[in-house]
Amino acid sequence: MATIALPRFKAPKVDLGAVLKSPAAGLAGAGVLFAGAIVALVNLLGPMGAGPDHVRIPLDQPFRSAPAGWREALKPLHGQAHVYKDVVRLSERPLAPGAASYFSGTKPAAAPAVAGTALPVAPITGFYAPGPGGPLPIIAQDGRTPAEAYARPFKANGRPKVALVMGGLGLNARTTRQAIETLRPEITLSFSVYAEGLQGWIDMARAQGHEVLLETPMEPVDYPDNDPGPYTLMAGGQPPETVKKLEWILSRATGYFGLTNYLGSRFLATDVAYNAFASSVKGRGLAFIDDGSAARRGGGMARATAERVIDDKLSGPAIDQQLMALEGGALQRGQALGSGFAYPVTLEKVASWANEVEQRGFQLAPASALTVRK
Repeated sequence: MATIALPRFKAPKVDLGAVLKSPAAGLAGAGVLFAGAIVALVNLLGPMGAGPDHVRIPLDQPFRSAPAGWREALKPLHGQAHVYKDVVRLSERPLAPGAASYFSGTKPAAAPAVAGTALPVAPITGFYAPGPGGPLPIIAQDGRTPAEAYARPFKANGRPKVALVMGGLGLNARTTRQAIETLRPEITLSFSVYAEGLQGWIDMARAQGHEVLLETPMEPVDYPDNDPGPYTLMAGGQPPETVKKLEWILSRATGYFGLTNYLGSRFLATDVAYNAFASSVKGRGLAFIDDGSAARRGGGMARATAERVIDDKLSGPAIDQQLMALEGGALQRGQALGSGFAYPVTLEKVASWANEVEQRGFQLAPASALTVRK
């Protein structure tokens, strides 16, 4: 067989010193170093457009600002408790006071919520301004109010509407978490302004679709035997004093569409005191929903009055009877609003009732849907 002679090729000799000294090599090396720096930065900060960063804190680290009983509140309501040696995700934004730099930012306005989904994260741009103790609600430049921006979206279907406000939340971690997680999102939740970690609770409630009210402590007829706390709005207080206390209450958190009274039988019956309160609430574009103590009061703001307290008698059968009476009122007048306190038995009864009421021909509505300007 004939043989074929192939030519031999010699590998070229590369002068590394000359290559490294060339300008092209320097530019290429700088490019590699720059690309590596970008990759390291992305790994450190996270990908662009991936949303806000979250601080991850071990569960065994104590929380000074968390509400009392927060660890117990993480346990499931029923069944065996689960232990996760991982992290808790806290509120993504600082709490007022001391958060002035945050609230001067240019955070884009949140998109309107769709019924059945989480409500927009508060605060929404254009509906707050810095105050002495924290952010205060304001009417937007286009005329929209915080009452409209923070209310749960609602579309009537022609059926009689029934609504409930469940109050006293934020003071007991277990019942607060039970209300947020087990009640239908159409149920309106109201929170005590004295609650620790108030903004965190409101953020959690809105994430579950609940609209929120702040409870305003007001002077009752049996004050001081029944004392609602240091920021109680007093019937004999001068209007500037009333406004100053109210601004402290409003600056405790953001994301609420209105206020509700905590006690207040004397305050709400006093013209000068109520007028100062109503003028301030109206000027900030908030709603006011009372427990029946101010049924004849107006003030030019969005208003609603609960026609019955469903747990005046704290027993399961009595609460059931009040809920049926609420349905009767809705049949007569087209809508009815009730209120209750976050007692365990009340929460259980309301959770069961809310899951069944629409099967009887009613529409479960947030309290904001029953407000009218008067």
